[in-house]
Amino acid sequence: MTSDSMTISLVQAAVVDGDLQQNLQTHLRCIQASASHGANAVVFPELSLSGYVLEQLRDLALNKDAVEFQALSRASVAHNVVVIAGCPLVTDSKPAIGAVICFPDGNVRFYLKQYFHEGEGQYCSAGTEDCLIQIGDYSVALGICADFAEPAHAGRAADSGADLYISSALISEAGYPVDEAILAGIAERHGMPVLLCNHISTTGGWETCGLNAVWDSSGKQVVCSRNKVQGLMLCRFSQQEITGKFIETGSL
Repeated sequence: MTSDSMTISLVQAAVVDGDLQQNLQTHLRCIQASASHGANAVVFPELSLSGYVLEQLRDLALNKDAVEFQALSRASVAHNVVVIAGCPLVTDSKPAIGAVICFPDGNVRFYLKQYFHEGEGQYCSAGTEDCLIQIGDYSVALGICADFAEPAHAGRAADSGADLYISSALISEAGYPVDEAILAGIAERHGMPVLLCNHISTTGGWETCGLNAVWDSSGKQVVCSRNKVQGLMLCRFSQQEITGKFIETGSL
């Protein structure tokens, strides 16, 4: 891992199911706030632009040239941060659960979730390609929720030389203990820090809990946000240590 420091902002903000425009405005405010606190990258949960509304994804799915992605790209450039947001994407078949990745140089990439929880395949098509990006000098692997439950996904990330593994997710309070054990196990098994960005509001009928966190390369949780509180979990990585602070943002 590089010796240079880097700060990643894990966003905890309420979403409005099915309201792309209102959620976009929340994203733009969170990007600006994160940049003001020195973030190099800003990460949002799974389907953060739409909410986890599987039955509506066909109507909400966005093309890769959508105005919402253009707005996020402009914010990425203006604030000099990498932006990773959850979104439904148009494909040749059923929509995909995806992530848009906007870079400060204006480039935009997309990642499609590869592994599903029960029932998701009824509404969504799966991706087939892994996603490894650069944030500063750090090589970062991306996953979306159920991806981390498939050991091969994180295994491929480690084999590709990833310094960090980030999962954008939807995890309920009841499901958190099981999932945090999986994420800690990934970190310990592969010797790389693991980051979780989770929802805090009710979306798609699921009551979520936030608790955005980082596990270090030994599998120890070293940073964790507050339960169901809107804010930014700012995680600073350096060769020496991982530190963090949670900044409440109110309604933002």
